[in-house]
Order: sequence, then structure tokens, then C-alpha cells
Amino acid sequence: MVVGLKSQIRATVAAGVTEPPAPRSPRLRRGRVDLVFVADVITAVILFAITSNVLGHAGVPHGSTAGPVRTLLLPLVLCGPLVLRTRYPLTSWAVCALAALWGSKVLASLSINGSGYIAPLIVYGLCLYAVAVRCKTWAVISAGAVTVVGAAFLEGENFATVLFIAAIPVAAGLIVRTRRGGREQLEVQERRHEGERALLQERQRIARELHDVVAHHMSVIAIQAEAAPYKVADPPPELAESFAEIRTSALSGLSELRRVLGVLRSETPETAPQPGLDDLAGLLESAHSGGVTVTSAVTGSPRPIPEGVNLSAYRIVQESLSNAMRHAPGSAVQVKLYYGDAALVIEVRNNGLPLDGQAVAAGGTGGSGFTHGSGHGIIGMRERATMLGGNLQAGPTGKGEFLVTAALPLDDSEPKDEP
Repeated sequence: MVVGLKSQIRATVAAGVTEPPAPRSPRLRRGRVDLVFVADVITAVILFAITSNVLGHAGVPHGSTAGPVRTLLLPLVLCGPLVLRTRYPLTSWAVCALAALWGSKVLASLSINGSGYIAPLIVYGLCLYAVAVRCKTWAVISAGAVTVVGAAFLEGENFATVLFIAAIPVAAGLIVRTRRGGREQLEVQERRHEGERALLQERQRIARELHDVVAHHMSVIAIQAEAAPYKVADPPPELAESFAEIRTSALSGLSELRRVLGVLRSETPETAPQPGLDDLAGLLESAHSGGVTVTSAVTGSPRPIPEGVNLSAYRIVQESLSNAMRHAPGSAVQVKLYYGDAALVIEVRNNGLPLDGQAVAAGGTGGSGFTHGSGHGIIGMRERATMLGGNLQAGPTGKGEFLVTAALPLDDSEPKDEP
């Protein structure tokens, strides 16, 4: 406990800076070289020489020399903190304040005039400026209070003058700090706007690709499906009806694609309502028109469910029916929904029996008739369920059927990661 407290105090006194510190202007750096630090070192050396010379010749009898305390140690303590102010502003100011207290007594005992105070005052002002620029608010207030008390104690007659001189670095530091903070915020906004512009450009590129390639092919499908019955003399009604459904589906997909293009080209979020289980009847009718026999059943206590669950449930049923129409045309599909207390259970069972009686497994790998598709549909369904904290299983049952089962939690809490 004591060791941790000491470490915390040491870290606070050593740094005390903002997190992160506001960056300086690039003009004050040359690669990795900090020009401010270089200037501080040069200034400290010059002030050290001046202070050492003043103290070495003050109050010393002719023919005698001053000791190392006055010529080396005291000037080093008075001017050395200037070198640390860039990296450790609070520490440099604290050392400078203690050195000023000690130096004032030495200067007073030697009856040195005001010129001897110039160097320590310059160092103290620069360290106080560093505190005002980089330290937290409590450190700036504390340094200002100590400065006022010290000025009243050491310079009672010149208190107003010393206080005015000390207020200059604090005010300058706060002004520079405000400007740096504003510049940093402006840079953050510019980076965010650059990211938004890059995202918009990428969306525009995707929209162009979809419009030039996918929309063109879907339009060709619709046109060919409309013209196909006229290429055959007295086409059977079933053939004309099939081509009509193909054209209807192509036009519907083309309309949906145009809506997606509108979203990609818009800078505002999509406000159109998303589909849900209330639209399930239309989805089942569309699947029936696509050549599969669909039956549905709902058990439990139907009730309003979270929007995310509602949309994901619709998409899972939609993808399952699409797989059945694609890989097992003419099969029988059963869609069951069970509203439980904690979860919505979805079951889509495909018997995999097309019109010619050969078993076909839809929507998965390992089925006897599944030869097309990459399996991305099942991956997408599983990701939707996992996102909501649920689970999804899909695969053949061993009885010539393909079963998709999903359980989606109905509470609004965030899913927890499994350990």
C-alpha cells in the first residue's frame, strides 16, 4: 500500500502533464530535435555563467575566492531546472521554487542588488510558464498560489510588482495552451472528415460497380424472360407463367438494387423500414411462386420483439427459403416459429425431395444434390444469430432432409462473451 502510494506521488510530481499533452507547432522541431529544449539548454548555460559570476564576486574580500557552493552548486540549482521543464514541468518548477527560497537568503546576506535576481527570476518564470502550458488545472492553481504566497513572504515591499511579473508567464501559458488545444481539435476534425470522404468515395465506387454490372445483367434477365415466350409457337401456359415469374423476380431484385444504390450514394442514413416477421406472409408467397411448397406454424405467445431479433429472424427464414428454391426446387419446406420466454426459436425444414423424387439437400454441404453455392448464406445466418447472443445449426438430418434451427434471445441485454 505504502509503496504504491509513493509510486503514485512520484509519478504525479514528476509529470503532472495533460494526457496526452497538446503538441507543439512543427516549426519548433527539426526531425527528432526539439528546438525548445535546445534553447532551454543554451539559456540555462548562459544564466548559470551570469549567476556564478555575480555570486563569485559579491562580498568576497580582495585577493580571496568564493567557495564552490556559491560559484557552482547554488547557480546550478537556480538555473538547472530550466533544462527539465520540457519533460518534467511540475518537477522543474518545484525545484526552482525551493532554489529561489534558498537563493533569496544567500543574495540578501551578500547585499546583492536587483541585478542578481534577474537570472533566477527568468528561470522561475519559464518553469511557471511550462506548468501553465502542460500541467493539469490543479497543478497550475497550486503553482500560482505558491507563487503569490512566496512573493508576499520574500518581497513584501515589492509584492505587487513581483505578482505582476509572475502573472505574465501564467497568462501566456494559458493562452498557448488554449491555442494548442484548439489546433489539436481542428486536426482531429480534419482527420474525421478525411475518413468520411474516403468512405463516401468507396461507397460511390461500389455503387458504380453495382449499377454498371449487376443492374445491367438483371435488366437483361428481365428483358429475355419477357421475350422468351414469343420465340416459341404456342408456348405451354406453364412455360409462359415461369418466364413471367422470372421477369417479376428480376424486376423486384432490380428495384431492391436501386434502393441499395440510393443508400450508397446518399450521405444520410437509410430511413426506410426494415422487414420483419410481420412481412413473413409475403416472403412465403414469394417462395411458393419460386417452386417450393411452404407451410408455416407459429406456437407460443407471439408478442413484440426487439428490432434486431425481428430483422434477423426474417433474414434467416429468407435465406433458408432461398437455399431451398436454389438447391431443391419443388421440395416441401416447413417453417416453424416458437415464441419462448427467453428466446425465439426458428426451424426451417426442407425434405430435399424435388419433383422427380431424387433427394437433394439444400443450403449446406454434404447433401446429395448440393452442387452449387459457396455456403456464404449459412455463414451469414450464423453470424446474425451470434451477433444477438444466440446460435444457429444447419445441416442434413440423415433422413433426406436439411434442417436450419436458430435460437435468438428475446431480452435486450448485450450478449456476453464466453470465457
